[in-house]
Amino acid sequence: MIQVYTQIAQGNAWLSRHRGKRPIFACVLGFTETGLIPGISAAGSTPEDRKYTAIADAEFLYNGPQPFPAYPLPPLQAGASPALISRAVVAEQAIPLYLFNAGLLIPPLVPAIDLGGIAAACLSQGKALELTTVQHLLQQGLVWGGKLAAQCSDGYLILGECVVGGTTTALAILMGLGFQADGRINSSHPTCNHSQKRDVVRMGLQQWRRQQDAQAASVIDPLSLLAAIGDPMQVVVAGMAIAASRSVGVLLAGGTQMLAIYALLRAISQTESLPWRAEQIVVGTTRWVVDDPSGDTIGLAKLIGDAPLMATQLNFETSRYVQLQAYEQGYVKEGVGAGGCAIAAHLYRNWGQDRLLQAIEILVKDSIQVDNRNP
Repeated sequence: MIQVYTQIAQGNAWLSRHRGKRPIFACVLGFTETGLIPGISAAGSTPEDRKYTAIADAEFLYNGPQPFPAYPLPPLQAGASPALISRAVVAEQAIPLYLFNAGLLIPPLVPAIDLGGIAAACLSQGKALELTTVQHLLQQGLVWGGKLAAQCSDGYLILGECVVGGTTTALAILMGLGFQADGRINSSHPTCNHSQKRDVVRMGLQQWRRQQDAQAASVIDPLSLLAAIGDPMQVVVAGMAIAASRSVGVLLAGGTQMLAIYALLRAISQTESLPWRAEQIVVGTTRWVVDDPSGDTIGLAKLIGDAPLMATQLNFETSRYVQLQAYEQGYVKEGVGAGGCAIAAHLYRNWGQDRLLQAIEILVKDSIQVDNRNP
C-alpha cells in the first residue's frame, strides 16, 4: 500500500519507525489570488467557487457529511474533493485533527487556530505578502510545530494543506530558489497547464527581481522570496516541519506543494540558523500524483536532492462511484493531506486497499444521501 520512490533506504527506515504509531493531522489553510486566474486550477469550477474551496474542505474534514453545510464542497470539473479520503481516515481511525488558518479571505466556520496571517495577492505582482507577515507566520509555524510535536511524542505529525492555486505558488518558490522545476509539477487538471503556470511565475519573478538590488539578488533570502511570490500556508508548514522534526517524525502530506516546502524549509533553516533533522521528514502523496504523465514528481524530488518521496497505492478503478473513478482519469489527484492520510491508514491500523476503499465509499454514499435531502 506504500511505495518509496526516492531516498529509498531513508524512506523505508521512516516507515519502519512509525508503523503502528498514532499520528496527529494538522491541515493548514491558506488563500492566494493566484487561484482566481481563469483556468489556473480545477479545485472549483469557477473563480468564485475557488474563493471558498479551502473553507468548504475544512468544514467537511471537521464535520463530515452534514445537512445544509455553511459552505458545501465546491463543484469540480470532475471527481470529488480529496477531503473525502482524509475525512474517512481521520474519522474511522480517530486521528486527532487540528485546523489552522494561515490566511483566508474569510475564516472557516469550524474550530480553527487563527495564526494572524492574510490571504496573498496574485504572485504575478511580485508582492504577494508583506515581509513582516511572512516573518510572523514563520514564528507561528515554529511555535505550533513544537506544540504539535509535544502532542504526538509517541507518534508522528502529518502536515497537510488546502490552497487553491498552490501548485503555481509551489512552482514559483522552486524556480525562485533556482530549481529547474518548469514542466515537472502537477496540477488538479488531468493534464497540467504548464505554460499558463510558467507565464504567471515568470511575471512574478521578473517583478520581484526588479525590486532587488545587485547584492540582494546574489543571495536568495527565502523569506523575501515568499513575500514576493508565495502563499501564507507555505511558510507556516515549513516552520512547523522544522520545529517538529527536532523530536518527532513529520509526514509532509502532498505532492508538488510539499516538495516545494521541503526545499523551502531547508533554505530557511540555513538563512535563519534553525536546526532541524532531515531524517525525520518525508514527503507522502498519492499514486495519482506520482503516475501523472504530465508531471515529473519523482524527477522533481531527485532535483531537490534529499527529499524522500513515497505514495499510497490506493486505487479507485473498482469503485462503484464515478466521482472516485475520475481520479484514475487524472482529475483532482491530491489535496487536504489525502495521500498522507492514506499512508497513515496503512501504517497505523494496517488498512489495505479494500478496507480503505470501503471507508471512503461509505463516506461518498453518506454525502450523496445528505445532498439528496437538501433542497
